[in-house]
Amino acid sequence: ELPAPLLDDSHGKELGDGAAAVKSEDFQDSMKIAWRYQNLPKMEVSPTTHTKFGHYYDISKKMSPELCQSVKLHSFYLHEELPFEPTMKTWNMNSGYARLLQSIQRIISQEGFDGSDPQKKQRNVLRIGIQSLGSILWGDDVCCSDAPEDPQSLTKFLYVLRGLLRKSLSACIITVPAHLIQNKAIMERVTNLSDMVVGLESFIGSERETNPLYKDYHGLVHVHQIPRLNSLICDVSDTKDLAFRLKRKQFTIERLHLPPDLSDTVSRASKQDLAGSAKLLSSGCGAMAIGKKHLDF
Repeated sequence: ELPAPLLDDSHGKELGDGAAAVKSEDFQDSMKIAWRYQNLPKMEVSPTTHTKFGHYYDISKKMSPELCQSVKLHSFYLHEELPFEPTMKTWNMNSGYARLLQSIQRIISQEGFDGSDPQKKQRNVLRIGIQSLGSILWGDDVCCSDAPEDPQSLTKFLYVLRGLLRKSLSACIITVPAHLIQNKAIMERVTNLSDMVVGLESFIGSERETNPLYKDYHGLVHVHQIPRLNSLICDVSDTKDLAFRLKRKQFTIERLHLPPDLSDTVSRASKQDLAGSAKLLSSGCGAMAIGKKHLDF
């Protein structure tokens, strides 16, 4: 069920047409803007609108079976690895985590991704994806109770995995059910043992789903930690308010803006809710909304 990749320049045409439409709309509405705001620099919604960056996918289509079969991949399913063997601890950690580390180490050594050995031919980067790490599917109980029996297995696994990644040509992306882990200390250790931590917060089932401030978005993107390259501290981005939007063909991440209140018939309760939600924004006009005061334009 992976989305189909866009291998041609169709994504550039779509993004280019969207950017051209925005420019023409801004040109037509230039006389409607107050003269004091005309010379201010315009903030781009997406920093990668005009340039091709990374890979693009069409979420309305699925990846073809021929493309999946042409890619060399290795899978790991815990219930197939341990069908009849008794539960045993290796390296003082959960047996599921130990089996996964052994499988990753075997692939790195057999496929020639070990950085300590000289490479006879050019290799690509080994990309590792681990889903729902720490859940009950891996035999861990950190999601089931506040005081798990073995809270150190998850952190030990990440520590050993970092060692394998550092000495090999590989990168790893891990998803963790953070909403199920009640022990905050475990989540802090997982964050400290990761290079980059990003969280997604959906509006479905929350009060923000009906809030007019977030009517154009489907959730928020929280960047908790970014990599530190050859420095003691990481580079802090000037954009902290990010939101994602699920379109018909694309999943986009944009800057979150506070829309102006152009209605004179909004009730006082709605204005207070809007002002309270504006406190979450740290840049732009949202920083001026303090307490229950409403910001009029």
